[in-house]
Amino acid sequence: MDMRPDMKVDLAGTELHNPVMPASGTFGYGQEYKDYFDLSILGALVTKSVTWEPRYGNPLPRIAECSQGMMNSIGLQNPGIEHYLEEDLPMLREIYYGPVISNISGSSPEEYGRLARAIDGQEQVVALEVNISCPNVKDGGAAFGADPEISRRITEEVKKNTSLPVFMKLTPNVTDIASIARACEEGGADGISLINNFKALKIDLKARKPVTAMKYAGLSGPAIKPIALRMVNEAFHAVDIPVIGIGGISNADDVLEMIMAGATAVQVGSANLVDPWTCPDIIKELPKRMEELGIESLDEIRGVI
Repeated sequence: MDMRPDMKVDLAGTELHNPVMPASGTFGYGQEYKDYFDLSILGALVTKSVTWEPRYGNPLPRIAECSQGMMNSIGLQNPGIEHYLEEDLPMLREIYYGPVISNISGSSPEEYGRLARAIDGQEQVVALEVNISCPNVKDGGAAFGADPEISRRITEEVKKNTSLPVFMKLTPNVTDIASIARACEEGGADGISLINNFKALKIDLKARKPVTAMKYAGLSGPAIKPIALRMVNEAFHAVDIPVIGIGGISNADDVLEMIMAGATAVQVGSANLVDPWTCPDIIKELPKRMEELGIESLDEIRGVI
């Protein structure tokens, strides 16, 4: 009789066989990882942000290492929705057979709506993740996610244009994450994803200028995990919809902390760029840690804090 701990989670109506998925922007469309491990072990796969038109992104350099993490100012580089639908999703289906969450980003509520309508009905796509939190773009991004009213409006616009569950990805660069989460819930969101990167700065002492071409960049990695846990916990207690926890996750214990803080599922971000086996290693280790800690299912520890 199999007495292994139960890692299954219900994410807005979709059952995942485990709560672990890669964060948008750290896994591309799976092509770079397919030779490292069987992608089917992932709970779900979140694709890189797609915009209506192709974007080159920000000028180089736009990646920098820092203590306990990394900084990036990619600027939503992507080939645009047409390429995504005609090339990227079909290629992904050839190497991955599980649930796909499509991440979208726009410069206006109307653009978010068009993107949602374009993706609606695509095979394997089980949900949309709506990026209103990118700290590295001039138009929209975190500016949208910092305003409860705009966050609600974008949520409503996306919901009007899709039959898919909608997860709003929130920025941590706000004073009250709970108010943003509640605004998204009022707009009809089926879940919340948080957090995205912190707006940050690193300086080259010899050059006397920022190390990235854009003055500020997004900080991610282990350094942000304690703050991410706090924000996930605040959002969990503020809304009655699922929360996906993101920020500094690199091992099974990090996952369990996020679940205890209130997350239904988690996303692994920067750690994928350090070690491409991070996700499968976590998925392998998680039931062992659950057994050691006397945890029979993730449901029993969710939101205990």
